[in-house]
Amino acid sequence: MGQGQQARLRRMEELGSAYSQHTYHELITLVREEQAAGRSLPGPFVALLRRTMLETYAYSPELAALTDRITDPVLSPGEAWADQALADAARFGEPGRRLLLHLKKATSAKPTAAWDRTAAALIDEIGGEETRRAVLDWLRLAGQPRTHPLHVPQGWPDHNGLIDPYNADALRGAAWLAALLPPSADVARALGALVETALRKVRGIGPRAPKIAGAGVTALSRTGGEAALAVLARLSARVTYKGTLKQLGAALDARAVALGLSREDVEELAVPSYGLTEPGRGERLLGDCTAVLEVRGTKAVLSWRTAAGRTVTSVPAAVRRDFPDEVKELRAEAKDIDKTLTACSERLDRLFLARRDWDFRTWRERYVDHPLVGTLARRLIWLVGGTVPIAFDGTDVRTLEGDPVCASKTARVELWHPAGRPAAEIVAWRDWLEARQITQPFKQAHREVYPLTDAERTTGTYSNRFAGHVLNQHQFNALAAVRGWTAKLRLSVDDSYPPAVRELPAWGLRAEYWIEGIGGAEDGDLTGSGAYTRVSTDQVRFHAIDAPPNWAHAGGGEYHQGRDRFGGGAPAGPVPLTEVPELVLSEVLRDVDLFVGVSSIGNDPTWQDGGPRGRHRAYWTSYGFGELSETAATRRDLLTRLVPRLAIADRCTVDGRFLRVRGDRHTYRVHLGSGNVLIDPHERYLCIVPERGGTAVDTGCLPFEGDRMLGVVLSKAMLLARDTEITDPTILSQL
Repeated sequence: MGQGQQARLRRMEELGSAYSQHTYHELITLVREEQAAGRSLPGPFVALLRRTMLETYAYSPELAALTDRITDPVLSPGEAWADQALADAARFGEPGRRLLLHLKKATSAKPTAAWDRTAAALIDEIGGEETRRAVLDWLRLAGQPRTHPLHVPQGWPDHNGLIDPYNADALRGAAWLAALLPPSADVARALGALVETALRKVRGIGPRAPKIAGAGVTALSRTGGEAALAVLARLSARVTYKGTLKQLGAALDARAVALGLSREDVEELAVPSYGLTEPGRGERLLGDCTAVLEVRGTKAVLSWRTAAGRTVTSVPAAVRRDFPDEVKELRAEAKDIDKTLTACSERLDRLFLARRDWDFRTWRERYVDHPLVGTLARRLIWLVGGTVPIAFDGTDVRTLEGDPVCASKTARVELWHPAGRPAAEIVAWRDWLEARQITQPFKQAHREVYPLTDAERTTGTYSNRFAGHVLNQHQFNALAAVRGWTAKLRLSVDDSYPPAVRELPAWGLRAEYWIEGIGGAEDGDLTGSGAYTRVSTDQVRFHAIDAPPNWAHAGGGEYHQGRDRFGGGAPAGPVPLTEVPELVLSEVLRDVDLFVGVSSIGNDPTWQDGGPRGRHRAYWTSYGFGELSETAATRRDLLTRLVPRLAIADRCTVDGRFLRVRGDRHTYRVHLGSGNVLIDPHERYLCIVPERGGTAVDTGCLPFEGDRMLGVVLSKAMLLARDTEITDPTILSQL
């Protein structure tokens, strides 16, 4: 090999680790010289050429013509799924190559009849089972890291998280191909995973590949069987990307029309049992051993009972040898249960604003007695006939007094909410749950209630209760989407934006939370793409759901009403707060309290200096150590009862806004809203950054799940109560 060729190979190897390259003359020279020598170009270098020519601002007709003539490899290597597809195609021979070429023709929103016919013929030619195994492998590998990582320059988005644009159509085609296979749980599971993978966010870019997510939804909607319907229903409760969520809704609506049911009925009936034969438990005999699948909280646990009656957690050797496929399916079902439980819990939490109710018999079938949903429903409180609260006491549905419920089959049942209920009833249900050590899947009995204040009666049409906060915009937007709000990412541009909005069709209302961008590029307040890193908050308002939206400039200023950002349409005033139903007002303000409680810069222990130029120091201090919100007040009330059960009970006291902790070095105060810490007696700030994911704390049984800040407060308390055992040099330097 000559020196010139060696130099070219080294250069092509270097370029193969770049996402794109726009020194077109060099690329053209490298291609021409290698082709003139009769040598094939390295796969990663071919992938670079293709990506470069697919960028919208790329312009080199000569390089484009050269790249178009490169037909091998059919897919760009460097991605786990594409590498496997190329290997499988080589194994299948000429039909395999034709299959990949056909998959690349998946360029429309949906497959045509002609596309389906060709794909079906290729499946027959290769073999149905061979194709099924290959396609499931490709879909599974689509979520794996790149096999040929790309170099990411400082400040650039991480293109390693994206699907290679040259391969995207083929991956879309693979999803369509899966829909032509016989319906099965593993096909539905693989398509659902593809949707989630494609919507995974890449910093600085957004969702990874929304079009591929759409292809997954299209494939699921065309796949028959209960498994595909269950995945569609689960995704509809979990997905927040608006385009995909709309597509999921359309798919479920179409299935509802076909079945002659409502959309809500389809979502409830679509929840599978996953082999459970009673709420939270199922058994399956495999040889002389029994697989036991149990639901504990929000997780499925798989264990084994041997022929001798001994329970073990690992798979017995005989079962692993004789039933490998069954074991694999059981493990997959356990993972499916975890995902479905999370989706069902979130759907149940949204029922408060959905005005959903059932007749007693339907409710028992779909909720209390359902093998999977029953594990959630049996930990909640329900209302019969609009007046009588009931719950499952471990044996059957009973009233608070313990009386069996003798309701007619047509009696209406709905989810109980503390708003408007007598205080004595709320306290009694909290005591009932805690006495039985029942952990609710979300806050219900302990749910915060936000009654109208005198200040809000004075303002009349808006609430300033959560105005004046500084929130991390991306964190706020992500949380808002989870709670069913729409918050458009604000860029530092000359444009107008609507407020954060949650539509409430069951009530004919639209809730708005007014926000605006903060700062500019000179203070590091913008991301590389020009988005504000932080926003400030203002009013909460309600409008009729069909009223023209409000608009304000991205960087702030007065909101104005209009059908679009240019105005137009008859204005419609806000709805007086006194006319907003008590439950609706409470749930909307609870959402907003959550946004502030999670996204506020006041929660960040590293922001003691107030950020760029110290502009937010006063806010950080007032929020980080100030009065408690309703959510934090609930946390305080719970800690009052919880602290005596802790191993460090003799060192902890709930004191107003703080959890006071006595260590051996100092006495500390942990704020119950922000988790920030002060050292007494001089109120010296102590910066402790929680580990990612939090620290597990043995607190015994909690009455509800989902309060992350409670875990932060308790983990800091555990650490500080044993402050002589601290080894972290950053913390020690402050003590």
